[in-house]
Amino acid sequence: MNELRELYQQVILDHNKNPRNFGELKQCTNYAAGHNPLCGDQIDVFAVLDGGVVKDLKFNGSGCAISKASASIMTTLVVGKTIDEAKGLFNEFHKIVTSDMSVQLDTLELGKMAVFCGVREFPARVKCASLAWHTMIQALENSNKVAITETNLN
Repeated sequence: MNELRELYQQVILDHNKNPRNFGELKQCTNYAAGHNPLCGDQIDVFAVLDGGVVKDLKFNGSGCAISKASASIMTTLVVGKTIDEAKGLFNEFHKIVTSDMSVQLDTLELGKMAVFCGVREFPARVKCASLAWHTMIQALENSNKVAITETNLN
C-alpha cells in the first residue's frame, strides 16, 4: 500500500509542477471563478462548449499542490465529455474524496481520480481537492456564481 501511496504522491506532484491545460481560453463560451477562503486557493475555469460537449477546458489560478493537481487532472478527464458526463465525473470525484474510510473504493475503476483517495483522510484537504471540480460545474452551468468551498463563513 505504501508503494501505491508513493505513486499517487508522485502523480500529484507531477500535475502540480507541470499542470495540464493551465492558462486562459480567450474565446471561451463558459467561465467561472472559485475560491477557498480557508487556504486562499483561487481558480478560474474556462470552457468551450459546442452542442453540449466540452470541446476545451483550461484553468488558471494559484493554490496548493493538491488543488492544482486536481484541476489539472480534471481538465484531462472532462474534455470531450458531454455536460451530463462531466457532472457524473464530478459525482464520482466527490464520492472519492468524501466517502467514509470504511468504504472500499475500486481504484481500477476510478482511473486517474484514484490518486485523490487518500485526501479523504485529511478533511481540511478535501476542499482543496474539490475546488476545481465545483468551479467546473459552475462554469458548465454558466451560473455566474463564484464557487466557494465554505458556505458558512461566520
